[in-house]
Amino acid sequence: MSEDDPGADDDREDDPGADGGCENDPERFERLPATADERGVEGRATRQEVVDFWDERFGVPPETFEAFTFWEKGAGKVWALHGDAPSPIEVEALGMTFLRTRQEHWKPTTDAVQRFGRAATENVIELPREHARRFVAGEDLEPEWDGDWGYLIVAHELVGGLEPLGVGLFTYGTLQSMVPKGRRRDL
Repeated sequence: MSEDDPGADDDREDDPGADGGCENDPERFERLPATADERGVEGRATRQEVVDFWDERFGVPPETFEAFTFWEKGAGKVWALHGDAPSPIEVEALGMTFLRTRQEHWKPTTDAVQRFGRAATENVIELPREHARRFVAGEDLEPEWDGDWGYLIVAHELVGGLEPLGVGLFTYGTLQSMVPKGRRRDL
């Protein structure tokens, strides 16, 4: 850009409309790029990374997400939509909150775990009735667990199978309930 022509860079490649954006816009959803080669915003997760996370961390088969598109609004707030929409799109909400990616360890949301957790085969901790009751009330627990530390899918056996209750963070022998305060229940 020159001082003589302040508009000389109007068609620059980092224009937010050119490739889905060069920065996160908290006012609009942008579809996640399929792969890192298509990434237009530094630090933005890709569809492949999101699907790989669920497969590697929880054993959820990649085909589980075939009918879904993934979107980011703001920095690291990933949403899942069954189907597709134009990108970018300025709406309040799109599908369901799904994953937080702009932190050291990616965190699945309660909604995502309750929707997709039945397909999980790894890092699922099954709680007995009393522990499940305390977990959904927001209490921390000290369950027997010899698996990985980090975010776990917390589940309880109900009629018809294992039902995902939410996300727990397991560290140093303690399972911290990540059930949002507004969704905690006394059962």
